[in-house]
Amino acid sequence: MSQFLPESFLPFVPDVIQIIYLIATFFFIRGLKLLNSPATARKGNQYAAIGMLIGIAVTLFDQQIISFEWIVAGVVIGGLIGAVLAKKVAMTAMPELVAVFNGFGGGASALVAWGEFSRLTDPTVMTPDSLVTTGLGIFIGALTFTGSFIAFGKLKGFISGNAITFPGLNVINIGSMIGVVVLIGVFTFDPTNQTIFWIILGLSLLIGITSVIPIGGADMPVVISLLNSYSGIAASMAGFVIGNNLLIIAGALVGAAGLILTQIMCKAMNRSLTNVIFGAFGGEAGGTASGEEGDKTVRETSAEDLAIQVAYASKVVIVPGYGLAVAQAQHVIKEVAGKLEERGVQVKYGIHPVAGRMPGHMNVLLAEADVPYDQLLDMDQINPEFKSTDVVLVIGANDVVNPVAKTEPGSPIYGMPILNVDEAKRTVVFKRSLSPGYAGIDNPLFYDEKNQMFFGDAKKSLQALNEALNNV
Repeated sequence: MSQFLPESFLPFVPDVIQIIYLIATFFFIRGLKLLNSPATARKGNQYAAIGMLIGIAVTLFDQQIISFEWIVAGVVIGGLIGAVLAKKVAMTAMPELVAVFNGFGGGASALVAWGEFSRLTDPTVMTPDSLVTTGLGIFIGALTFTGSFIAFGKLKGFISGNAITFPGLNVINIGSMIGVVVLIGVFTFDPTNQTIFWIILGLSLLIGITSVIPIGGADMPVVISLLNSYSGIAASMAGFVIGNNLLIIAGALVGAAGLILTQIMCKAMNRSLTNVIFGAFGGEAGGTASGEEGDKTVRETSAEDLAIQVAYASKVVIVPGYGLAVAQAQHVIKEVAGKLEERGVQVKYGIHPVAGRMPGHMNVLLAEADVPYDQLLDMDQINPEFKSTDVVLVIGANDVVNPVAKTEPGSPIYGMPILNVDEAKRTVVFKRSLSPGYAGIDNPLFYDEKNQMFFGDAKKSLQALNEALNNV
């Protein structure tokens, strides 16, 4: 950058660069703030993108890494890839895409740390703190990379969504983590030992794999938010390695936001983070809600009968779950809701924090179908309204509406906050079968005298309901 400026201005260049970095930081923080609401999320993404563009451009110019032409080429190519992804990737595939983004973020940070270390012909000139951050950058970045792609495989179906575990797995994970920490300490005092460096890298890649495979598919919202946090922390470590304040700040923002979101997800499941990571919760479906079988009578309904119920209701609440995403039924449910609203029926959506396979999965899915933001209510907002609701349509959700969480102390999900749909005057569950949810326990809601089951593919069932409403 200095070759384009008058000589008298050169002493001020470092300060100007830091000021520009502060401006970019403002865009990051403002963007993060705007992401709090679906109504402003698009603008938040734009703010964050502008901040990133400013940061990258200034860094590349300042360090004279590449010419202006290469920066433009990178922006164009990256923009085209992003545009293609935005057009081609379905909203139902967002969890997989987010997992890939997390992986690339962690991998990039690990490469930065690796590249900076490899660039030096004499690693002994590095200070102890820079060697520690280099080791941590490799560790966190590498485990984020492999962990994210294991999560991608589970979400995509390439790897079983069940908890994959074997005796001694937790011992291997904890032992490997302790080993990496010890090796980073040794590496700090003996940076010329390449063997230690490669062992750190190998163990980090292994930890990413072995720490995610025992986590089941329904815990993916927690895993994805945690890996997102890891990618931010890895970016901060990379910032320390290369001495870039903006990268440190941006990574810290992502890391903190991810950790906060992870805590929210865990609280929504009434489980600790260690239980999610080491508990191998779930596994194969099976078992019952309790030792007492009780009445197992199932009451079925049809599209025609349900159309009459909802058409003459005063208030209908729709509770979406992962089954809605799998069936890609978000547009059909929007059509059904539209017809009900034309009849004067009040329609709202109850969203559980961990419904789906990533944080905010249901919000993103319904936003794609142009469902009004003010109709999407979180658990605390919608729960008081169930008692005055005529019909609740539970579409592809199971554990998050299971009343066992409130009534059975011995249940794996006891204490988990749920959507209190059982308090409504009538519930209708859209489901392929009576199979238990991810927690592997039966759902007494299915046999409740106020509940009816609508068996079949969620999309086809809703299409049938949509058609039946035309004849009411």
